[in-house]
Amino acid sequence: MTTDWIALEQQYYMTTRRQPIVIVRGQGTRVWDDKGKEYLDFTAGWAVNNIGHCHPAVVKAIQEQAATLTQTSNQFYTVPQVQLAKVLVEQSGLDKVFFCNSGAEANEGAIKLARKYGRDHRNGAYEIICADHSFHGRTLAAVAATGHPAYQEPFKPMPEGFVHVPFNDIEAVKLATTPKTCAVMLEPVQGEGGVNVPSRDYLRQVRQWCDEQGLLLILDEVQTGMGRLGTLFGWQHFDAKPDVMTLAKGLGGGVPIGAFMARASCAVLVPGEHGSTFGGNPLVCAAAYAATSWIIEHDCSANAVKMGARLMSGLKALQRQHPREVKEVRGVGLLQAIETHRDLAPKIIAECNAEGLLLNPVRPTIVRFMPPLTVTEQEVDEALAKFGRAFTRAIAN
Repeated sequence: MTTDWIALEQQYYMTTRRQPIVIVRGQGTRVWDDKGKEYLDFTAGWAVNNIGHCHPAVVKAIQEQAATLTQTSNQFYTVPQVQLAKVLVEQSGLDKVFFCNSGAEANEGAIKLARKYGRDHRNGAYEIICADHSFHGRTLAAVAATGHPAYQEPFKPMPEGFVHVPFNDIEAVKLATTPKTCAVMLEPVQGEGGVNVPSRDYLRQVRQWCDEQGLLLILDEVQTGMGRLGTLFGWQHFDAKPDVMTLAKGLGGGVPIGAFMARASCAVLVPGEHGSTFGGNPLVCAAAYAATSWIIEHDCSANAVKMGARLMSGLKALQRQHPREVKEVRGVGLLQAIETHRDLAPKIIAECNAEGLLLNPVRPTIVRFMPPLTVTEQEVDEALAKFGRAFTRAIAN
């Protein structure tokens, strides 16, 4: 007797939106559903599985740590947490790190840190300048920071203290700055907003403005960090080092972990002001240390550059074939998107599912590509072929 997992999910789980596929197994860039169908996974768990599904290094680390020590609370020191903290500090050039459970929690921690900094160093300033079309998470403060009214409307009134300006507009940041401002919070590339890539000098200009005004620059690297843009951290691609940086997604290699990091000069939180029961527990830190070490030692960032160029070349070729349908192809490294002139994303995704290719319809006109950083030339070419066939059928229907 075959179990109808989708029907059971609809009976027991709170309302959510899913593709009609039950994934039961994954290996590398591929997954299989409960009927045995194989798919190329170019979502990578929303940029989480940066070195693919069930990578041997991560599996080994989880197995060994699960048999040794999984949870102690942060009353005590643990070795995996220190190992992970050390490598992140050494690679980023920032000074301190705090571990939590998700990107939203990482951004919440960064927001708290910025407000404390404003209280201590800017006469109680508490406002944070954020960008339109940004996405910073699903908790209430993170939703308030998110520059998309649709995410906020069901939960109003929003917490105060967030000012939104157009992305990639340094003059808008300057005009929004007041004595109440303590920080500017941006994504190096807006992922959930549609893979919006700023001009090359935008983040450097914001960095300079923050230095001149005594503001913190917070970069939300939840999606862009850990090699996705072709550098270990996205800010390195734009040469704009932040004061505070948030990480999650690809940090854990498939397990849930988040982190926020800071320069020593603004690491103002003291014991008792922030904490987490599960944050940075030995199990997730062991997995994250294994995944991070693999990314660094095998230069996955370089592969993201090479495979990203191959993917973009193929998508731009499709654009040239269908100029009336494809508005733009954009992205950096292995975070890319194709935008259409009309609302085709749902049809494209349905046809891609049939082809055995998993992608993300980030907007009605935008499909997002974010495969593992370990993706091969053959897999990129296979995905482009599948996408081309799916796209052709979608525009014909």
